[in-house]
Amino acid sequence: MKSVRVIGAGLAGCEAAWQIAKRGGSVILYEMKPQCYSPAHKSPYFAEIVCSNSFKSESLENGPGVLKGEMELLDSLILTVAKETRVPAGGSLAVDREAFSKKITSVLEGMVNVEIVRGEMTRLPQDGLTIVATGPLTSAGLSREIQRVTGTPLFFYDAISPIVTAESIYFEKVFKASRYGKGGEDYINCPMEKETYYQFVDALVQAEKAPLHDFERRYLFEGCLPVEELASRGKDTLAFGPLKPVGLIDPHSGGQPFAVVQLRQENRFGTLFNLVGFQTRLRQDEQRKVFRMIPGLEQAEFVRYGSVHRNTFIDSPRLLDEFLRLRSSPGLLFAGQITGVEGYMESTAMGLLAGINALRILEGKDPIVPPPITAMGALIQYITRSTVVPFQPMNVNFGLFPPLPARVRGRGKKQFLSKRALEEMAQWREICAL
Repeated sequence: MKSVRVIGAGLAGCEAAWQIAKRGGSVILYEMKPQCYSPAHKSPYFAEIVCSNSFKSESLENGPGVLKGEMELLDSLILTVAKETRVPAGGSLAVDREAFSKKITSVLEGMVNVEIVRGEMTRLPQDGLTIVATGPLTSAGLSREIQRVTGTPLFFYDAISPIVTAESIYFEKVFKASRYGKGGEDYINCPMEKETYYQFVDALVQAEKAPLHDFERRYLFEGCLPVEELASRGKDTLAFGPLKPVGLIDPHSGGQPFAVVQLRQENRFGTLFNLVGFQTRLRQDEQRKVFRMIPGLEQAEFVRYGSVHRNTFIDSPRLLDEFLRLRSSPGLLFAGQITGVEGYMESTAMGLLAGINALRILEGKDPIVPPPITAMGALIQYITRSTVVPFQPMNVNFGLFPPLPARVRGRGKKQFLSKRALEEMAQWREICAL
């Protein structure tokens, strides 16, 4: 049998290689370390974790927990080793990062049908099947090659705004409208009086920021400024910028607010909204505290926090099909953070699915994808069918799931979504004989 090439031995690449090899398929796994390192990587081992050592919550009452439950059903190597090398972290799954990476490396090096090639890849193969799983710090040479093959630029950093759930917005305090009535009720508008606005600006400027890696600093301000940076340039800067109220009339007061924070629909279900122009470097706890000062967002539930950081990802909705194949070149599959998912487990899950489908294609079988009511299926739907322009990365959350047929709130809703997803994944696994 021919081999599937996997480029990148990070979380996604290692998971893809495992899913292929454990089913009897042959893999050539390419890893540039230790011959070449990214600015963030230091260890020669596979699946190196360079940021937090937490894989997030294990609770089945949130998206990350459900995703782990689905990955366990599909025998994920990354999840299994994470549990074997875990360290105390309350309700979260956190690992001893060195023990974790060493074990992943040992497992794959010990598989007779996995050939490991050390060295940087700067060209994509033109024949056979290849999974590109090179992560958010893809080397400059390979980045240029991916741009050449896809015909589109890569996004070299994230400048993303926070996203909140629609059901957590206090609609009695906000109103729906577009500026000057153009486009209908396309935005949710959070009006601010003068005193509220200045209190918000003061809190924004004083809030603690997340630290930057040295290699991120040169990318930070190339495309857009963090909202707190704008606020620091003058108390009225935001009111004349992203919070300008021009063309908006508050039906509650009958007049134009002093400032307005606009929320834009994030998904086709209308369950998620992003804060327009609120890319930020604030720490996550600071974002919760400061952004909940916005009228209507006092109890906002954040499913994604804002950030501005170095990243590399492709325009997946325009480039990939639902099986993670490049539409213009189906022999190339993409997996991991480069597809536009955020988070360790989300990246791993894309590697898992890419690995399964690459082997199925090699064996002459049709590729498969989990239903959208599962966590994995919901992620696939987001990265391949998102209509948001520009496309931005996303972590798994219940807001990505299709809405329930009947309105359910609170823990009952989360329990229902979790139970439905895991039951569906168990059935899908049996149907697909995985």
